[in-house]
Amino acid sequence: MLTLAQETYDAIVAHAKRDHPDEACGIVAGPEGSGRAERLVEMVNAASSPTFYEFDSGELLALYKQLWAADEEVVVVYHSHTATEAYPSRTDIGLASEPGAHYVLVGTREHGNNPGPVEFRSYRIVDGAVTEEPVTVVPALTPRQSEGASGR
Repeated sequence: MLTLAQETYDAIVAHAKRDHPDEACGIVAGPEGSGRAERLVEMVNAASSPTFYEFDSGELLALYKQLWAADEEVVVVYHSHTATEAYPSRTDIGLASEPGAHYVLVGTREHGNNPGPVEFRSYRIVDGAVTEEPVTVVPALTPRQSEGASGR
């Protein structure tokens, strides 16, 4: 199960809507081993595409250096689908390189960047196997709410 603070959920949705019709992408980091999705990092979609996302390699390297220095890890990898269901594509599955991460997909196909709901779904992707998991949005994270949230 993925537990997110309302502020983080809202920021992911806002990023997806803002970048529509291109796919948005980013990560949410947290203290290593905690499973706490605490710090949102919006990334640039280097592909600038409505059907594909790609992290900029220089930006990604800089991010990992920051994470290592701060004893943080990737808790959530997110991106949007602008014209299809919020379900991992074969490409998404192939790119899933963080076995401990939650993979969040935000579907903006219905309303685009206009007001209206989005599809917001989370998955675990390990060795090509996709498993959907529930998402709980809380006013703010507390230590109890994030215990075991990483599913490790």
